[in-house]
Amino acid sequence: MDISKKPKFKSDEVKRKEPKSKKLKRMDILRFITAGSVDDGKSTLIGRLLYDSKSILVDQMETLAGQSKNVEHADIDLALLTDGLRAEREQGITIDIAYKYFSTPKRKFIIADAPGHVQYTRNMVTGASTANLIVILIDARLGVIEQTRRHSIIASLLRIPHVVVAVNKMDLVEFSQDVYSNILIEYSKLAESLGLPDVKFIPISALKGDNVVDQSTNISWYEGPTLLSYLEEIDVESDINLEIPRFAVQYVIRPQTEELHDYRGYAGEIVSGVYSKGDKVNVLPQGISATIKSIFLGEQQVEEAFAPQSVTIELNEDIDISRGDVIVGAGNPPLVDNEFDVLLCWMDTKPLIAGNKYLLQHNSKVVRSVVREVEYKLDVNSLEKAFNPEQVQLNEIVRAKIKTQTPLVFDDYKKLRANGGVILIDETSNVTVGACMIEG
Repeated sequence: MDISKKPKFKSDEVKRKEPKSKKLKRMDILRFITAGSVDDGKSTLIGRLLYDSKSILVDQMETLAGQSKNVEHADIDLALLTDGLRAEREQGITIDIAYKYFSTPKRKFIIADAPGHVQYTRNMVTGASTANLIVILIDARLGVIEQTRRHSIIASLLRIPHVVVAVNKMDLVEFSQDVYSNILIEYSKLAESLGLPDVKFIPISALKGDNVVDQSTNISWYEGPTLLSYLEEIDVESDINLEIPRFAVQYVIRPQTEELHDYRGYAGEIVSGVYSKGDKVNVLPQGISATIKSIFLGEQQVEEAFAPQSVTIELNEDIDISRGDVIVGAGNPPLVDNEFDVLLCWMDTKPLIAGNKYLLQHNSKVVRSVVREVEYKLDVNSLEKAFNPEQVQLNEIVRAKIKTQTPLVFDDYKKLRANGGVILIDETSNVTVGACMIEG
């Protein structure tokens, strides 16, 4: 029994504008993250995906077999494929985000293996910020625990569109359907309370390989897809907002040759929406109207382009446009302001104190900013709020008010995830210290 896919948030119910020239092809790259408590088997699961899908090279297999000789509980320790740090291998835990890439005939995958420890929450937020889907592992023996709730809350805050609940270690509960069903019922209540719109449950054994790549003969009562087949087929193209046009300028192209003496093109990635030749657009934050003269996808001129394509747009009007400016459609205007509220995950060992100044990056725009106020600290285990904290420590999540030196062009993160996230950067070290979701 899966949770209904009907959106829980009115802001998610956006009408879609399909491209005129062709329908979107199913996105051939799926970015997903694994999350769960320590020893739930996240790294082993990824290793099993790579191993059973034959995505491991011969030399990797030889190295893996050699390193696994010191491991007593398995002939080959598949977790070593992702636990790359020495401390990770020695302790048998994941500390840093490990990215793995593999492909099948149907799709390419980018996997982020996130740490399960509470003290590495910032690592999970980093990996989850660009994910289309999150795989939350639950130990069948333990059921829904505190870390399950914590990671589910973070998935909800980051608005990850799809959730797969992989009930792992089914071999250790004798592949019991009752155990699986009880976990499904308990997690369904949690998902409903958090407004997770699309949740799929799959019983697996990462160590033995049941229902990961190949269908399990031990779980005959389960009639759904394996984990890999579900990841191959899940539709993520509908996650791309095609109704609200946003294009952040990354580079101004001025060849200044005899042939292209007056050419001025604006290169960047379409954040959302569809752009067509002849469209009336607005350039923000200047607030100037213009018309699209041409669109180039690589060296080919096209009639229209859509998210997430990278294109060059030429306008009929001669306008002073710089990196970081935004070309938007005539309808559904974004917010333009230099002061806004954010939900902020603090990622630095130095505490955040109201009044601290940082560089703020939003898409291709970088501006100076100040954290004017920290309204409350959010307990990601219970969602309780502690108001007016004196300072914010590593891994804590807070609601804060930020003021920028110049106006930003943004959307509420709940309305348009692709244009509602910013990061804070330490001006001295250039280290990213905060990940923010704008609450307009």
